[in-house]
Amino acid sequence: MLIQIILSVFVVVALINTWQRFRSKEITGLALIVWILFWAVVVLVVWRPGLSTELANFLGVGRGADLLFYFSIALLFYLIFRLTVKMEKMERNITKLVREISYKKEDK
Repeated sequence: MLIQIILSVFVVVALINTWQRFRSKEITGLALIVWILFWAVVVLVVWRPGLSTELANFLGVGRGADLLFYFSIALLFYLIFRLTVKMEKMERNITKLVREISYKKEDK
């Protein structure tokens, strides 16, 4: 019971933080919706842990905790992939800008 309350408070704080980032235009409306859905699922699983076990059994996984672990690992790898792609794109853009600045300085 205590863990449910602690995690619920954490989710509320995370939702407030997400809303503030949306209001300051740091994230898009789509990102806001995705995060709200994610945190709603977290609250649902926290307050109804049997639900994750039922879904795990339906998908052929032994326990709900195992399913959450597999899902979390897959999600983390996907996010790492996206961050890597964005970083490589930023590196290319920075290189391009540095070259343009360098060329402009040479012309003067």
